[in-house]
Amino acid sequence: MSRQFQYQDDVLIEKSFNWKQMGRLFDYLKPYKGAVTRVVFVMLVFGMLTRLAVPYLISLAIDKVIDPDGGSGSMGYLSIVFGVMAAMYGLRWWAQNYTIRHTNDIGQHVIYDLRSALFKHVQTLSFRFFDKRPAGSVLVRITNDVNALQELLSNGVVNSVIDIAQLAGIVVILLVLQPKLALAVMITVPLLILVSSSLRKRTRMAWQTVRIKQSRINSHLNEAIQGMRVTQAFAQEKENQRFFENLNGSSIRSWNLASSLNQLFGPVIEVTSAVGTLILLLYGTHLIQQDELTVGVLVAFITYVSNFWEPINRLGQMYSQLLISMSSAERIFEYMDEKPIVAEKEDAKPMPDVRGRVQFDHVVFGYDPDRLALKDVSFDIKPGMTVALVGHTGSGKSTIVNLLCRFYDVTSGRVLIDGMDVRDATLDSLRRQIGIVMQDTFIFSGSIRDNIRYGRPDATNAEVEAAARSVRAHEFIVKLPDGYDTQVQERGTALSMGQRQLLSFARALLADPRILIMDEATASIDTETEVRIQEALGTLLEHRTSFIVAHRLSTIRHADLILVLDHGVIVDRGTHDELMRRPGHYRNLIEAQYRFLSA
Repeated sequence: MSRQFQYQDDVLIEKSFNWKQMGRLFDYLKPYKGAVTRVVFVMLVFGMLTRLAVPYLISLAIDKVIDPDGGSGSMGYLSIVFGVMAAMYGLRWWAQNYTIRHTNDIGQHVIYDLRSALFKHVQTLSFRFFDKRPAGSVLVRITNDVNALQELLSNGVVNSVIDIAQLAGIVVILLVLQPKLALAVMITVPLLILVSSSLRKRTRMAWQTVRIKQSRINSHLNEAIQGMRVTQAFAQEKENQRFFENLNGSSIRSWNLASSLNQLFGPVIEVTSAVGTLILLLYGTHLIQQDELTVGVLVAFITYVSNFWEPINRLGQMYSQLLISMSSAERIFEYMDEKPIVAEKEDAKPMPDVRGRVQFDHVVFGYDPDRLALKDVSFDIKPGMTVALVGHTGSGKSTIVNLLCRFYDVTSGRVLIDGMDVRDATLDSLRRQIGIVMQDTFIFSGSIRDNIRYGRPDATNAEVEAAARSVRAHEFIVKLPDGYDTQVQERGTALSMGQRQLLSFARALLADPRILIMDEATASIDTETEVRIQEALGTLLEHRTSFIVAHRLSTIRHADLILVLDHGVIVDRGTHDELMRRPGHYRNLIEAQYRFLSA
């Protein structure tokens, strides 16, 4: 068996290094600019300046001590220099501790803000966005890609500012001490810049590939865990393992390539440093022989040049980190730049409490532009009516529900609630008017009580229990180990399908929507549970406009109106008795169901 693993976002972002994109990332530092400024100030004054002063003090001490005319006062001078140096090292130690503590704190706050902003934005995106992307791929953007920015935002920015300032300070000091020797040593810097530039794009693209490979692994893991029962039922563990190993091996190879490119920066800097040191020693010795340089100044030069390559090396590592971060930032902002297809108008108004009249006015819609799911659908439902939507799979039943909730927007026509086009209302005010009970009930990790309360967080315990009693869920809940406080795991795997459906009924009833949608809500329920639910439906549907998507006769025969759909068209409508009296799609469906049950 051969499997392909390709998603819409599994592509490299072919762009040059985008500093504007990095600027967007650094915008998340703005709320903490005061703290960043304090850290930079402390490190520049008490860290960098002490570091720059020490080599010069050493040069003075050496020249004074080895000066034949220095006399006995030279050792006293040396003691003073050492005392000043010890004080400077103490200040530098304090400044480094202060910097580490506060930069880590700043970085964690920025990562928190960025992850929160990304998650908030993802929640606003339309269903079409999630239709094209696996959950694991979205998860990687919010977790791994954001985590990849942590080092950059924690220490990278502050340390880079300090390193650049230190480089500038060293260059100035070297030019002051001996301009000719300084220029000779700096001749190697253009070589470093040239080689680094050639590696830049290849390294950035390599790290993007790593992120994509990791995204595929996470997507597959999410899919494999969710589908473990199917995998074991069809004895496909070995095939699944082979597929995972292929993904894992591909990820390792991409990591090795990116890492090898990344590690080239270190040797380039070392070679450049070695060439610079060689020039320093050769030319410095010549200048001493020409009496243009003292031994103390040469020692200071050696120390300064060593200190020069140290921040260069850190900046090289920082540049590598920047490339890694850039690949993650591009993937994050790719999502941040996604616009919800279903978006509120600028002048959208809150939808007032509705009575429940629902109209579809010549609605046309297609998930795919080349294939319509609804074709010129019109109906007018009075408040409080119960409407059943029936038809073969793919006939358009769930599409009507999706458009009513405005999960998608119509291609043409209008969907109105109490005469108001749903596109003119704010999404929150619209969806708070509608309750949905789906076939595949999602149970969140937490207590039974919290799951029932999900649609109305301010509900009291008494109201939660009353809703559960109304839909006949109370009986099984009180038999659980901790009753309403029983903890359930994601998707409620410890509960039966029928129990999960009863919880979803209680959740919908507690939210008290004016429009209720039951999308195949009883399709997977056993006969005994269905009897209990039928008893509760009277309470659940009372005084609400209700849409029931179902195949079972027991759930639709008492509907006020049945809409029969076929290939996106309403081919018949009426009550159960009216439709059974005339030949057509509905009677054929019911007769086929009877034949199946009696077989």
